[in-house]
Amino acid sequence: MKVLPFKIPKPENEALVYQEDRLRVLYDQLHQHSEIQISYVEKGAGTLIVGDTINEFSPNDILVLGSDVPHVFRTDLNFSEQTVVYTLFFDRNCFGKHFFDLPDMEIINDFFKDAEYGMKILTRKNKLIKLFLKLKNQNKVQRISSLLRIIDHITKAEKTPISSFVYKKKYTDDEGKRMNDVFNYAMENYMEPITLEKISEVANMSKNAFCRYFKKRTNKTFFQFLIEIRIENACKLIHNNPDYSISSISELCGFQNTANFNRKFKEIKGVTPSHFRLQRF
Repeated sequence: MKVLPFKIPKPENEALVYQEDRLRVLYDQLHQHSEIQISYVEKGAGTLIVGDTINEFSPNDILVLGSDVPHVFRTDLNFSEQTVVYTLFFDRNCFGKHFFDLPDMEIINDFFKDAEYGMKILTRKNKLIKLFLKLKNQNKVQRISSLLRIIDHITKAEKTPISSFVYKKKYTDDEGKRMNDVFNYAMENYMEPITLEKISEVANMSKNAFCRYFKKRTNKTFFQFLIEIRIENACKLIHNNPDYSISSISELCGFQNTANFNRKFKEIKGVTPSHFRLQRF
């Protein structure tokens, strides 16, 4: 299976794809596909990287990923249950080149704009979840109707973007493998010191070439990206381990001193780790 681009398996001449995943671990390689993706996470939790941004996914999340947006779901292996995700895949021209350009569809134009950077849906979730749970037993015509209703609800819902920068060009297979290797190494070794020499070696590039390459594709330096991974994992430790001290969490997430950890945490989350803990509990 190629890392990038990723092909959504679908029968010939089928405009809309419904997929139900019931897995211990979701497909965890960085990938992009031409189809827009709308997913409802019924069970499961973990890290979601979209474009330049590191997020969490958790039960009852409803997520939209636009066409060719690079992303990867990393399932939290500490989550004891099977991960269950319901997804619709489609593209803007799936029902004909001008279907979504009809005057009747003008109300949902913002959906396609917002999808370009990915989004998490914050309201109307109960209505959306009911529509997702009906998909399994629907025929193709009913699913198309459900898709339009889902898009309509998403257009009217409150939402938040889940990335701020998306590399606009499609990745080649070689580029996809390189970025996937870098992302995987960072996510699996964030608790250890990672030098520029080491990560450049993982990417099979010189240090200067790697820095330019990574910045162009994510709009941030590798070490900014690494700090965000460490902070997201710190959030999980704070939430799941109320007995852990802040200094212990700092060390477990790869920070050399607690003062730096506190400073970076506040820069990214807007509050100190201690205040974050108080908000969660």
